[in-house]
Formats: sequence, C-alpha cells, structure tokens
Amino acid sequence: MNILASEWLKIRSVRSSHLVVGLSLAAILLGMALAWTAVGMYDRAAPDVRPRAALAELEDVVVIVPQLCMGILGVLAITSEFTTGLIRTSLTVVPKRWPLLAAKSSIVGALALITGPAVVFGTYFVSRWIVGARFSGVYTKPVMDRLPTLITSSLSVVVFALLGLGLAAITRSAAGAIAVLVGLVYVVPIVVGNLPEPWSERLGSVMIGALPREITGNDLTHTVYGSLLPPVAAALVMAAYAVLPVVAGTWLLRRRDA
Repeated sequence: MNILASEWLKIRSVRSSHLVVGLSLAAILLGMALAWTAVGMYDRAAPDVRPRAALAELEDVVVIVPQLCMGILGVLAITSEFTTGLIRTSLTVVPKRWPLLAAKSSIVGALALITGPAVVFGTYFVSRWIVGARFSGVYTKPVMDRLPTLITSSLSVVVFALLGLGLAAITRSAAGAIAVLVGLVYVVPIVVGNLPEPWSERLGSVMIGALPREITGNDLTHTVYGSLLPPVAAALVMAAYAVLPVVAGTWLLRRRDA
C-alpha cells in the first residue's frame, strides 16, 4: 500500500499527468463537435440524398484520443524517473524492483479504467442525443445492443496505458515508446491493409484496433483490419498487448542497472 501511495503521489504531482488526462476527457467535446457538424451537413442535404447518408459511430473515432493519451501517461510514468535519475531512489526504497512496476501498472491502469469509459460512454450518449434518428437511425438502436462494443472499446484504453508503460520500461526512451504507440494506431494498420492477401487479413486480425470489434463480433468488412479471430482468441490477444510488455519490462528492470 505504501508503494501504491507513493506512485499515486508521483503521478498526481506531475503537471503532465493532469494535461494528459484532461486531453483524454476533452475527446468528448471533439465527439460533440463532430456530431454537430454531421447533423448540420445532414439537415442541409437534399431530401433524396439523406437516405444514403452514413455516419460512423463517433465513439469509435474519438477513442483514439484517450488511447494515445493514456498510453503516453504510461510512458511518462517511468521514463520521467529514468530522465531525472529518480529511479535510483525508487529502487533503493523498493529493492525487489518488480513491486515498483506492479504499483505503476496499477495506478496507470486504474486511471485508464476511469478515463476510457468516461470518454467512450460520454461520447456515445452525447452523440445519441445530438444525432437522434438521422443517418438511418444509427443512434436509435437499443443501448444494450451497443453495450458490449462500448465496454471493449473502453478497455482498449487500459490496454494502451499498460502497453505504453511496458514499452517505456523496455526501451527507457519516451520518444521510442511513444513512436511505437503512434505506429500501432496509424502506421502499421495502413501498411498491413496494403499487403497482398491473405497476409493483410491475417495480420490485420491481430492489430490492436481490430480486437475490440472482433471480441464483440462486429463487422470489420469496410476497414483496414481483418476479422479472422473468434471472440475468445481476440480477447487473449488484446490481453497480451497489455501483459507481455509489462512482464518483459519487469524482467529487464530486474536485470539492468538503473
């Protein structure tokens, strides 16, 4: 408990932590702006065009913001200590080392577990209120039908937070870890989507962006991702994205000098 308390004190006393969490929550405002823009375009469209108008679920769009922000929080939670040399003090107080990273994982994961659902569910209900029955009723479906996807999308924010922490523990580089996170969101899916079949479908199925919808069995036909994994396998791969980097980072932390 003392280690947890100290890690919580470290994170909440750093200005960047407040900024990152604030930017994550601001994604709700982004979703609201996108919803108002889409509604304005729909209302100005000709009556014969409106039945063909389509709108993506905006919570699936804006979730990228808390994913990256909480991933960056995970990175900064440990690289800031390497940069300032505070890691030596931390490891002197916690000589076994692994409890230190376990405590960081718990605090960062808890913050992501609060932030992710706040953004995803907040954006969903705000968009549902603004869009109404427009766009062929994309937001008029029962909430319970959408609930599994909302939950898995929220949990993906936790995965990114722990992935960032694990990558930072492995690389000891904020720039390197953040580059990998950004690559997983933007670069790798584009590259994989342009590979010849069957590799684009195979590799696209294990991309982190595909896993939440594979877990819930949603359609991925019109995306760059694949959909080969059954729900249980997709859930295991998603958990591996969070667990394996932290385990590898813990192993390296125990064997390298501070």
